[in-house]
Amino acid sequence: MRHVLGFDGGGTKTDCVLMDETGAILSRARSGPSNPSRVPLDSAYAALVESMDKALESVGKSAADIAGVCGAIAGAGLARAIPEFFRRLQLKFPNATIFPSTDLSMALSATGESPSVLVIAGTGSVAIGRDISGTLAREGGLGPILGDPGSAYDIGRKAVVMEWRRSLKGEESYLRNEILALFNCNWVELQDQIRANPDDVLPRIFPLVAKVANEGDESARELLRSAAEDLAEMVEHVVERLHLGKDSFFLAKTGGAFNRSAHLDDHFDELVRKIAPNARIGALPRPVAEFAAQCAVNCLDSPVRKVGS
Repeated sequence: MRHVLGFDGGGTKTDCVLMDETGAILSRARSGPSNPSRVPLDSAYAALVESMDKALESVGKSAADIAGVCGAIAGAGLARAIPEFFRRLQLKFPNATIFPSTDLSMALSATGESPSVLVIAGTGSVAIGRDISGTLAREGGLGPILGDPGSAYDIGRKAVVMEWRRSLKGEESYLRNEILALFNCNWVELQDQIRANPDDVLPRIFPLVAKVANEGDESARELLRSAAEDLAEMVEHVVERLHLGKDSFFLAKTGGAFNRSAHLDDHFDELVRKIAPNARIGALPRPVAEFAAQCAVNCLDSPVRKVGS
């Protein structure tokens, strides 16, 4: 019985699935961020390997048992890191065929349909689509400096700016108290933490924004509605370029910013229906790591060395 690993590496976490050649999932594991555009390459690779080792150890398997490794790495394209990931993974798994890819190409393939549009709203954000002829269009995904609108990072940053203004006015804030409790610090110390490591701090503020929005905080709700508008604007650009406005297609949503609050999700869906009234909006049919593992199974007896493109 041959075995494969599928992975999905992002800016906050890395998911890994161990699957046998029949398609049965043997184990799942998770580790920290493996996006090489947000963390050093060595750290990104270490997180990826940690998730794989956990998946293997849980069922008593080793790297030598793996015949295929396939997965998506967020930020790998921007960081030009795929060849290095490939080299290191080939050394780690000497008996395996390695299929590293970007998170965009893998996740878009995971929609299982063409035409389709995918929106990723996690630590970062991006929209990508493919029409029936295979033409691609993309908007966003440039990282926090050049822009990840509607992402957990962006929402966290805007929340801190909002709370900074409130603090200058001497206003009390439930959200600010929740943020300071999470990081166990005062307002000045929080700012120091953000300057030192914004990727570690700002995305973790997003769940608190969603929480207080769900509890009735109107300012937090406005932040989420604004994020929905940013994400929908990216979708609009992709839909326009692919001329899908009147067509029926699948629009898939994935990433940790979704399914936290209806104030983001419902507003986003409402805006998308105005942009593309015939679009079917939903989640990816299966997690990217699981889809990647199935791709590895499908390629076990194939000479093709690149999938998800």
